[in-house]
Amino acid sequence: MTIQIKEKTIPYFGKLTNRMDQFREAVLTKKPYIDAERALLVTEAYKEHQNQPNTVKRALMLKNILEKMSIYIEDETLIVGNQAASNRDAPIFPEYTLEFVLNELDLFEKRDGDVFYITEKTKEDLRSIAPFWENNNLRAKAGALLPDEVSVFMETGFFGMEGKMNSGDAHLAVDYGQMLKVGLKGYQQRTLAEKAALDLTQPESIDKYCFYNSVLIVIEAVKIYAERYSRLAKELAETASPKRKAELLEISRICGKVPYEPAETFQEAIQATWFIQLILQIESNGHSLSYGRFDQYMYPYLKADLIKGSITEDQAVELLTNLWIKTLTVNKVRSQAHTFSSAGSPLYQNVTIGGQTRDKQDAVNELSYLVLRSVAQTKLPQPNLTVRYHSGLDNQFMNECIEVMKLGFGMPAFNNDEIIIPSFIKVGVSETDAYDYSAIGCVETAVPGKWGYRCTGMSYMNFPKILMIAMNNGIDPVSGKRFVKGYGHFKEMTSYKELQDAWDKTVRELTRMSVIVENAIDLGLERDVPDILCSTLTEDCIGRGKTLKEGGAVYDFISGLQVGIANMADSLAAIKQLVFDEAKVAPEELWEALMTDYASERSQEIQQMILEEVPKYGNDDDQVDQLITKAYDSYIDEIAKYPNTRYGRGPIGGIRYSGTSSISANVGQGRATMATPDGRKAWTPLAEGCSPSHNMDKNGPTAVLKSVSKLSTEDILGGVLLNQKVNPQTLAKEEDKQKLIMLLRAFFNRLHGYHIQYNVVSRETLIDAQKHPEKHRDLIVRVAGYSAFFNVLSKATQDDIIERTEHII
Repeated sequence: MTIQIKEKTIPYFGKLTNRMDQFREAVLTKKPYIDAERALLVTEAYKEHQNQPNTVKRALMLKNILEKMSIYIEDETLIVGNQAASNRDAPIFPEYTLEFVLNELDLFEKRDGDVFYITEKTKEDLRSIAPFWENNNLRAKAGALLPDEVSVFMETGFFGMEGKMNSGDAHLAVDYGQMLKVGLKGYQQRTLAEKAALDLTQPESIDKYCFYNSVLIVIEAVKIYAERYSRLAKELAETASPKRKAELLEISRICGKVPYEPAETFQEAIQATWFIQLILQIESNGHSLSYGRFDQYMYPYLKADLIKGSITEDQAVELLTNLWIKTLTVNKVRSQAHTFSSAGSPLYQNVTIGGQTRDKQDAVNELSYLVLRSVAQTKLPQPNLTVRYHSGLDNQFMNECIEVMKLGFGMPAFNNDEIIIPSFIKVGVSETDAYDYSAIGCVETAVPGKWGYRCTGMSYMNFPKILMIAMNNGIDPVSGKRFVKGYGHFKEMTSYKELQDAWDKTVRELTRMSVIVENAIDLGLERDVPDILCSTLTEDCIGRGKTLKEGGAVYDFISGLQVGIANMADSLAAIKQLVFDEAKVAPEELWEALMTDYASERSQEIQQMILEEVPKYGNDDDQVDQLITKAYDSYIDEIAKYPNTRYGRGPIGGIRYSGTSSISANVGQGRATMATPDGRKAWTPLAEGCSPSHNMDKNGPTAVLKSVSKLSTEDILGGVLLNQKVNPQTLAKEEDKQKLIMLLRAFFNRLHGYHIQYNVVSRETLIDAQKHPEKHRDLIVRVAGYSAFFNVLSKATQDDIIERTEHII
């Protein structure tokens, strides 16, 4: 949308300043390289401190990195701090694994998507440290913890644990508000007091003593890192233009102060927040590290500066756009296998705005609007922007959210206070904390600074594949390996009830297996790669003298990801109707069709019946919607029985629940899934999140929302991800925008929907971008719970997005 002013058109939200426009361009055109510097410094520290307890060794590792890594200050920036030797380069984390890196050294540039570049010098450096890390990393050690009983699942990659064994955890937000108020100095003082109060005759105090020492080392290391930028800015100021000199001297002053001392101005608060956000991702390569409720903890600093007249709104927006561009400079390289479930190199750094305050008032403030404005101006896939919806959210703010959405880069997403807050209270989160939740990563939610690792992102549970295993007497038809005991073969089943019982027993048994795998990897992370800075900034690790993985957080709930919800629904509906209710298809006929990928003439007739005669999920048809709800409830009930590794060690909760935030795993999981009873062909993508299968939702968006709302949403606390796609012309008129707002309010207020997000882009644009990528360099699409540049996605993921149903409001 544009506004006409004196015969000149300007974008609705204004434009980037010239320097931020140049900065954005420089970052976007920078080729991403593999960077070995961090890997070399980690190796150096680990070799020097092999005798130290792991907490202390990890602290000394971070200290070595922050003291020695390359630093620079871009000409355009007002905020400083870099993750690697150059923007968008991806550092290597050998303490987790080097295996895939070494295996793919010559393949990074040849990928279909998520391409990285690498120099011969970098290859040499990485090969030189490889002997030290052989069998001396998380992947090797966690692998050694895995019992033989789960070997078949690891061999086949069934639970999708590639990313968990190759990297850190994250999937949380630290307490940025407290950090800004007291500075790291406040944490240092508290740590010293707790350390002094230890009774060292108590055995557990020895580990606490080591943890406190590690916290003190890390705080000093962060202070040194910031001071390095202070000195660099001062040096650069000597030869800068007068205007740039003043800016560099101010940067120097700020970096000499924060994040060690409390922040007092908006720019100090922005810089301190960025330093911590950045260093947490230097410490560990776990993604989904989020900013939390940014408009709440940052607003007091903006408000004070605006009242004093020391900053204008335009200057504040420039600082925000600067922060978002810096956020995009952070990068992560994944194995080729991992990219199938995380296409587009996402970091999932989520910013949450809106919602309600702890005393239940509307939380929208001036900064909430400025965040929308700044995100609209930068138009980047990072950070991920989420708006907390509640029934009292006013129409003016909703209007602005829709205006951002119309720009077509998949933001903002909406999470619903009306279902999330009561669900949190139900599982033991205090009411005050429940009202302070934020989005984490994609659509998952947690209380910033009080929640343990991985509020979601554990095992992938491929529902259609599990159904095929249940139908095949416990044997995976793809690998031919037995996964569970087996409860009969579909060809011998005489009723839908028999299949339902086989599903129930199979999914429960596989859920138990997933817990065993998760626990082994969690214990490996706890013992081998504790994150000290992250633990420092999460309550109440310092009070308990424990890292996050040992139970230091106030709350600790985790979830896996359940993939192919819609495929499962449509498959059950097809089997029930065609095989058992109407007897149009014999069990052996359907099985033959599945085994041959619907190849024969009769199989194609069956496929046609499935696609044309059977009701589909997403059309508000109780018959099919209730089938998936009942099937899903088997998993929801079973997973709740198994506590995580922190249970009983301090946190409230310590349990598991479900979640549908499948990122792009629907594509990766589909690659390993044969033909399914919903008519889907073998090896093609599964349905994404809890969204309907492509073009199976024929009754419009309202029917989709009704179907999704029939799931046991209050128990799926890991996130109920709903992606919708509309043509930009659908929102061209003001009346259309108001229709969408009414639709959203109905979904959240009456149906208690959990989440929704929109791709506002036409099918024609996507097809043209696939054919002519050079003409669509800035095209951003919503992949799942995150956005990515369309051009960096694999063709399979691009095709999946193109084929999604395009609705009319």
